[in-house]
Amino acid sequence: MSTPLRIAVLGSTGSIGRQALDVAERMPESVRVVALAAGSNHQLLCEQARRHPSAAVALGDMEAARAASRALTKVDVGAGPGAVEALASHPDVDLVLNALVGAAGLRATIRTLDSGKRLALANKESLVVGGELVTGRVTPDSMLPVDSEHSAIFQCLLGEDERDVSRIWLTASGGPFRGRDRTFLSTVDAADALAHPTWNMGPKITVDSATLMNKGLEAIEAHHLFSVGYDRISIVVHPQSCVHSMVEFSDGSVKAHLGATDMRIPIQYAFSHPRRWPSPVDPVDFTTLGSLDFEPPDLDTFRCLALALDAGREGGTLPAVMNAANEIAVEAFLQGRCRLTDIDSVVETVMLAHDAERLVSVEQVETVDDWARRAARRALR
Repeated sequence: MSTPLRIAVLGSTGSIGRQALDVAERMPESVRVVALAAGSNHQLLCEQARRHPSAAVALGDMEAARAASRALTKVDVGAGPGAVEALASHPDVDLVLNALVGAAGLRATIRTLDSGKRLALANKESLVVGGELVTGRVTPDSMLPVDSEHSAIFQCLLGEDERDVSRIWLTASGGPFRGRDRTFLSTVDAADALAHPTWNMGPKITVDSATLMNKGLEAIEAHHLFSVGYDRISIVVHPQSCVHSMVEFSDGSVKAHLGATDMRIPIQYAFSHPRRWPSPVDPVDFTTLGSLDFEPPDLDTFRCLALALDAGREGGTLPAVMNAANEIAVEAFLQGRCRLTDIDSVVETVMLAHDAERLVSVEQVETVDDWARRAARRALR
């Protein structure tokens, strides 16, 4: 019998983290959870730690870590961002699932790769803000994408020569406001934006899906993951969300990855690669699927997508600025302090105020990130 894969789940209380633990708990002979980390949700983290009593535990929020220490009397709870990052190089870990939210995941990504651990990357912002800082550390099979779209592309490219790739097609559901105009978008609230038609995700990524910013972030991620220029990355709206992405080759052939709309499938594949384990969900029934629809995105209405693509093409520190401004604006929208259509306005204002620099260090990224967050807060006043 093979030895179970030993995993660390960073961001274990978020949507991806919870689904990853579901996969692990369904496959105890194949996966063992040896480390858990979260931001501030100490109640859920304590529940998870009780289900995995041998796991190392850390919380980024100091007060939350103190609360967890009081609840988990026999566990040494790590406190602060450094403790979360340290779990990425835990000696007992084989694979780190980085499901942290936002740019805060960059240091954990770099720590994982520098430690020689395998990285299952669900924190797309690591590549958006870190770009070459991350890809310069990647060796063959050291990093596996977890986003459904990038996992699909990764699987479509298996056995292919990268020189034969002519285009990557990223599919987007279109979110809850597909077909609507900006006048309508200006009237929606957080509850409307969080009602995603096909995917069950956390609040930040769900709002990003509603603005199509998420697809812009994924285009930047695909550029770095697969070394493909932006002129060879196309985005297509596919409301059924069962075609997770496609790769077009020089002879006109297209490989499409199809499957159920459940994030446990790409999470599990990141654990099982290069093998495949039994599905955690029912497969797609092609006799009842019906039509597959595809349409171009509306860049005039969903301006976040156009801004993200502009930032990606410019490169350097501009994607980090774009991402930080978006995080602040999305937070304000979720708190009812701005309209959905204010998000792209804030992002554009901050991007225009920034003189992009060549990307050279994590410290530079963090300085630029901090500047952009302050600029976004000023723009929201």
